[in-house]
Amino acid sequence: MSDFEQTDLDAYLDRIGWKGGRRPDLETLRGVHLAHALSLPFENLDAVSGRAPSLAPADLLAKMIHGRRGGYCYEHNTLLRLALQALGFGVTPLAGRVVVGADTPESRPRTHAMLRVAVPGEPQPYLADVGFGAVGALLLPVPLVIGEESEGAGRRHRLVPLPHEGPLELWELQAYDRRAREWAGQYAFTLEPFAASDLEVFNWYVSTSPHSPFTRRPYLQRTTAERHLSLDGTRLTENRPDGTATERKLTDETEARRVAEEEFGIDVPSGLTLLGG
Repeated sequence: MSDFEQTDLDAYLDRIGWKGGRRPDLETLRGVHLAHALSLPFENLDAVSGRAPSLAPADLLAKMIHGRRGGYCYEHNTLLRLALQALGFGVTPLAGRVVVGADTPESRPRTHAMLRVAVPGEPQPYLADVGFGAVGALLLPVPLVIGEESEGAGRRHRLVPLPHEGPLELWELQAYDRRAREWAGQYAFTLEPFAASDLEVFNWYVSTSPHSPFTRRPYLQRTTAERHLSLDGTRLTENRPDGTATERKLTDETEARRVAEEEFGIDVPSGLTLLGG
């Protein structure tokens, strides 16, 4: 049953609103993945507060399932891994380099966590990732097959090979940018397996290093069927499925806390000032 008890799994599935089957098949994987992505917000408020978020199952449940909080990639994908393992899937953590805005993949460290999921009866494993805080994030898992284009829940993705010098193939997840009408790289990764202890180290660095963008300003994301909403510092952006977007700046702390509460579904920790100052 993995590190999840039956009551933990029940609480998780209830929180994300999944009423479908619990068999370890592709339908369940896709359904749970999408329900998680549309239910739990992305946020880095623990890191902004100066502390590393706990990846312990009990703490993740208390924060994200029983509380009105979200998390970032390590929290989201650890929670998804625990749930999928409890459902009978084979799950292996992976780590990647975010390439959005990067000159080369090698210019960024491996700071993003995602999952390789083996589905009984399926010829290939799947890439699952509910913790990439960007409008190009996966809403549905995609087959780990080079060159195969996947479309679903209003987004298009593909995996392409990248030049590499190491012994393992280097892949890049790309999302189709409807505004620019072109494919855009999201992150690069190999299929090297990582352990939960590795993610603990990555998690500590990303949430405590002064070089990490997540320690400098709030970064909130919320995806629904109608829109993708993001708050990056003081900039609030709304992206719609047709590729159009609107943007405005938040200048008032009271408004920022209301937006976090009502638009993102996040209870801001007491004592934390979202807009700084």
